[in-house]
Amino acid sequence: MQENTENKYKNKIFTIPNILSFFRIFLVIPIIVLYVKAQYLGVLIVLIISGLSDIADGIIARKYNMISDFGKALDPMADKLTQLVVLFCLVTRFSYMAIPAIFLVVKELASGITVLISIKKTKAVKGAAWHGKLTTVIIYITMATHLIWFNIPTTASVIMVAVCISVMTMSLVLYLIRTAKAIRKGFYEN
Repeated sequence: MQENTENKYKNKIFTIPNILSFFRIFLVIPIIVLYVKAQYLGVLIVLIISGLSDIADGIIARKYNMISDFGKALDPMADKLTQLVVLFCLVTRFSYMAIPAIFLVVKELASGITVLISIKKTKAVKGAAWHGKLTTVIIYITMATHLIWFNIPTTASVIMVAVCISVMTMSLVLYLIRTAKAIRKGFYEN
């Protein structure tokens, strides 16, 4: 029964979880508008709504087996787009916030390219791993802290950014290892 339900949604685009991911992409617009108007609390509220919809989409996808290959790609894309927008907004107040923003772009390009190679070799789309979820949590904590703590001491800010970059680095390395193993396995099976 579970297998049939999984097959039912595997190739679907318009599922409830995917609609929630599209909603998160749409929330980027109010984030930018509120940030430009210096409504940082508003940005934080929209960021919380985005985070809650991300949690909801994951719960719904797993509970009702609405996991689709499209959703496995769309969900992290919505996360990364939100993170990049907020990080680049924060650069206007904290110039060194450009470091995690640029690193996030590099990390996503590197992992994205290797994932595409893996999908081509293995014909399988893998979901997020625990370290990817940890990275998301750390990035959101860093962003939220910098949104609401207007006069954060430089030392505290730099330490948060360093922790964020360290976790991102660990996640990138672990994703590259996982993807390399999948590619190697797919190569030997073909």
